[in-house]
This record gives sequence, C-alpha cells and structure tokens, in this order.
Amino acid sequence: MERRGITTMKGNPMTLVGPGLHPGDKAPDFLVLDGTLAPKTLKDFAGKIKVISVTPSLDTPVCDLQIHWFNEDAAKQPNDVVVLNISMDLPFAIARFCATGGIKNAIALSDHRDASFGTNWGVLMKELRLLARSIFIVDKQDVIRYVQIVPEQIAEPDYEAALAALKEIK
Repeated sequence: MERRGITTMKGNPMTLVGPGLHPGDKAPDFLVLDGTLAPKTLKDFAGKIKVISVTPSLDTPVCDLQIHWFNEDAAKQPNDVVVLNISMDLPFAIARFCATGGIKNAIALSDHRDASFGTNWGVLMKELRLLARSIFIVDKQDVIRYVQIVPEQIAEPDYEAALAALKEIK
C-alpha cells in the first residue's frame, strides 16, 4: 500500500509505504535493532505506555533537536512510560550519536535492516528509504492513542500536542 499527499521533504511530495494508522488501531509489531545490534520488538516494551518518536536521520539538525527534546522529556515521565526513537540510521551510528549526545533516557533504535517499523507503521518514505518524521503514542494494551505525521519533514513535530495526548492516557 502506498499513500501520497501526507508529507513532503523540502517541498517535494513523498510516498509513504504501508498502512495509514489511526488512534484506536492495534499497534503493529516491528523488528528493529538497538545500538548493540540486539533485536527489539513491540513485545519488549509490553506493559508500558510507548512514546515513539520517528526521525529520518539523527545526523540532521531537526532530528537532533527532536531526540534531545524527547530525551529530556523522558526523564520527567513515570516508569510506566518508555520513549523510543526509531530511524533508519545504522545501529553503530545510533550508539555513537547517543554516547556523544548524552541520550540516556530515550531508547534509540534502528529500522535499517528490514524497514519493518516503517512499512508496518506506514511511515517509510519510498523515494528516500528514510522514515517520515512522526510521533505515535501507544497505550499499555498496545492500542495506538495518538498519531502525528509531520507535514513537512524539515519541520519539528508539535511536541505540545503529543504531550497533551500522553497526559490523557496516564
């Protein structure tokens, strides 16, 4: 399934591969890697509220701002909230980025191998094989409660709207 007209990259329309997910949908599973190459799936975060920050590449200014914002916010959240950042960056680059950038509260994960998160969650940009900047919030029962796909990929997400949605779940 391919969807158009949802987001652009520097004004160029992008094609998103995968389904359009909405609040109330069951969260699809995924297989990603952490910075040590360990596989992670949705089940690894069972029983937690999941804030999923999706970035095209951590080596860009807006993505850097986004993960740092969520890293700082994650430190303020209760133990039943986990903040994940998923990108197509290589696991080694993610590990280096987190070490040098002081990312200790958000869990950075790589979808580079299979793009299973991107295709299962409908945020893989076909033209670039990068993930579209977005935010998903998933409750403890793995039901999607909030979806934000940023219309222009070089813009930051609406953090306050995501926080408001998170407060409604807690």
